[in-house]
Amino acid sequence: MTPKLNDRRFLLWGIPGLSLLIAAFSLPTGPYGRWPLVLVHWLIGLYFTTGYWLANRQLWRGLPVRFPSPAQTPRRLWALAGLAVLVTTAATVALILPVHLLRPEEHLLSAGKLLEEVRFSLVPTVAVLTLYESTYFFQEWKASLGRAEQLARAATQAQLDALQSQLDPHFLFNNLNTLAALIEPGNAPAQDFVEQLADVYRYVLLAQGRPTVPLAEELAFIETYLALHKARFRDNLRVEISIAPAALARHVAPLSVQLLVENALKHNVASREHPLHLHLSTDETATHLQVENTLRPRTAGLVPGTGTGLANVRQRYALLGASTAVQVLATPDTFVVRLPLLPW
Repeated sequence: MTPKLNDRRFLLWGIPGLSLLIAAFSLPTGPYGRWPLVLVHWLIGLYFTTGYWLANRQLWRGLPVRFPSPAQTPRRLWALAGLAVLVTTAATVALILPVHLLRPEEHLLSAGKLLEEVRFSLVPTVAVLTLYESTYFFQEWKASLGRAEQLARAATQAQLDALQSQLDPHFLFNNLNTLAALIEPGNAPAQDFVEQLADVYRYVLLAQGRPTVPLAEELAFIETYLALHKARFRDNLRVEISIAPAALARHVAPLSVQLLVENALKHNVASREHPLHLHLSTDETATHLQVENTLRPRTAGLVPGTGTGLANVRQRYALLGASTAVQVLATPDTFVVRLPLLPW
């Protein structure tokens, strides 16, 4: 994508100003004085400056598309330096040819003269490209700070949505451990349930402040989270998890998969007649995680969903720089959300 840099002021003020500066340094001496020649030499300088500026501007606009990430900045700068010489040389020949036909005695096409013109033109070329690159760098730095702030807010909101409570999670976690100690040793199901509930809150606490987590960690949490619901739904909830081993090392936003599972449980019927089927899987390339559930919305008992949680997930993945957006696919019988798996 072409970098979003508004350079209108550069073009309106930079080209005339730079051409005037070049004209002032290149005026010839003669019996008629210097100032009567300013206008003519400024127009010639304006012609050359406009050509060099627009040619190198187009070069600069293309390189961030080829090298978009901050890690590729050194490669982009080296490519910019090398290609700027080639572009300036080609522009020199293209610009001198018309004026040579008009005034051949002043604008020669000899190799020595062309080399001199190229070397002289490289000075303003470097100045122009430095102006564009530094402005772009500052703009990207500000945008990066804004994305980090938005991501922090989105992660905090996701944690609050997952907890569904105003209680301090540390307080809940510590008291769950106390409750587990109070349950009679012979009541294994109750012990297991409390321990699983404590594991859920432990994961929520550990995930705080982390922009991403490995998919393997999130799935281990999901299995514990679903085990709690299986104790309530029993056979009314049927879960299938088929994940490619290569996908386990990739990353997801913490609690994002949990939110999708929670939405499926919250907004759909799960009964003996109509069990809720939940399927978590990855594609063949291990680049996306798919959360699919049967679609049978509840008609009573819960307020219809507002879509805030799903919008939050979309925003978080956009801020994390996911290569593709979160996709939602709905049919009359199924509801599918595809999350891009992140490399880090």
